[in-house]
Amino acid sequence: MLKQTLQQKLLQKLSPQQIQFIKLLQVPTVSLDARIKEELEENPALEDGSLANMTDPVEEYPDRDPDESYDNDSSEFDDEFSVDEYIQEDDYSDYSGSYGGDDDEDRKEIPIAIQDSFFETLQNQLDLLALSDHDYVVGQQIIGSLDDDGYLRRPTLSLIDDLAFSQNVSVTEHEVESILKIIQDFEPAGIGARDLQECLLIQLRKKDTSNPIIVQAIKVVENFLEEFTKKHYDKIEKQLGVNSLELRDIINEILKLNPKPGDSGSASGKQLHIIPDFHITNNDGVLHLTLNGRNAPELRVSRSYQEMFEHYEKAEKNDKKMKEAVQFVKQKLDSAKWFIDAIKQRQQTLLKTMNAIMEYQYEYFLTGDERLLKPMILKGIADRIEMDISTVSRVANSKYVQTEFGTFLLKSFFSEAIQTDSGEEVSNKEVKKILEECIANEDKRKPLADEKLTEILKEKGYTIARRTVAKYREAMNIPVARLRKEL
Repeated sequence: MLKQTLQQKLLQKLSPQQIQFIKLLQVPTVSLDARIKEELEENPALEDGSLANMTDPVEEYPDRDPDESYDNDSSEFDDEFSVDEYIQEDDYSDYSGSYGGDDDEDRKEIPIAIQDSFFETLQNQLDLLALSDHDYVVGQQIIGSLDDDGYLRRPTLSLIDDLAFSQNVSVTEHEVESILKIIQDFEPAGIGARDLQECLLIQLRKKDTSNPIIVQAIKVVENFLEEFTKKHYDKIEKQLGVNSLELRDIINEILKLNPKPGDSGSASGKQLHIIPDFHITNNDGVLHLTLNGRNAPELRVSRSYQEMFEHYEKAEKNDKKMKEAVQFVKQKLDSAKWFIDAIKQRQQTLLKTMNAIMEYQYEYFLTGDERLLKPMILKGIADRIEMDISTVSRVANSKYVQTEFGTFLLKSFFSEAIQTDSGEEVSNKEVKKILEECIANEDKRKPLADEKLTEILKEKGYTIARRTVAKYREAMNIPVARLRKEL
């Protein structure tokens, strides 16, 4: 038998305005323009100006806490409206952030180099060959089946099926193999290989095969590729009957080869262009922080929509259509004001968070020496600026700062504390820096094992476990000692 019960629950919910602010906060500068354009397209009550002055630095912080809830709810509308709150030009009619930032030259669009793509380069080489229509179609199918690394991962039988069903072309396995051999002669060398071994062999066989080093390199790739990848050089020496000096020349020849030939023509297109959100400059020992000018767009509430709302408010409100029109206009005006407010809060929160980080790591930002980084966690910065830890996390995970010694993700400045033998707390960044220096200065013929690195750190006053050393080494993308060995 069903029973009806009445329960009371206390729930904490975010208002639509808080959600909008949170989403904007985690948007990086490089994506902010697109987000603003999207909002401008969706809301006719929001306007964009093009004469904003972005050269004056901002020194004040917002009065409202971004974690604080809003009083208004976009889902509720009263029958009575006040026009005054929408005609406050000082606050919203012409909002352009006054943050220090990029000058006119910095804000120019970055020129993009026009070049053929990887597949277009191969297609151009195919067009130069005197092939029959039948063979040309097979060649096109093979080129279209290559992956981004330049490898042909699909089996020959699958290519035959593709040609039969999509091109209505009947081919044999021998014909596909013949055209593939032709394409494997294209540039860059190594294109069209089925696996790494074939890729390296294609490149080696294009070299001077009368050179004994090249001949030996081909033998290594053909017969001892696994030993080569695992750096079991002593086994290769015995099998080839060469000494360590000769093996070194052979190994160096193989290391010159490109294991991913498909990347060579498109590497520049795959690079991510980073636009820093902050700039820190050193003026005679005094750090100066500015926010990128792109974070301060000129936005304002549409004057025509304000006048429309004023007109509708004076009209007869008993008319259902008029009431719906008033509700629609008010909703758009509300949305425009909330978006402008969220942008302003975003700017102030970014500046406030970065200023706290800069003050905490002042010595580091003066010199760029990672050993001067202090242990710093998200909660520590959140307590300093009196904001929620999730707010700091959103800023740290997606924002970059440009300094005189490089551009860095804010997250990279956060680290746990490690206690030295003297009782002093230092950042694990300092330990990683020492590890990096030890490995950089090691004898590559006898690289330092993790146990030895642990002993060196202990001698310097950092008592940590071997597994912790291994964890730090892996975090820095440094391989184990055996794979760092050189001849």
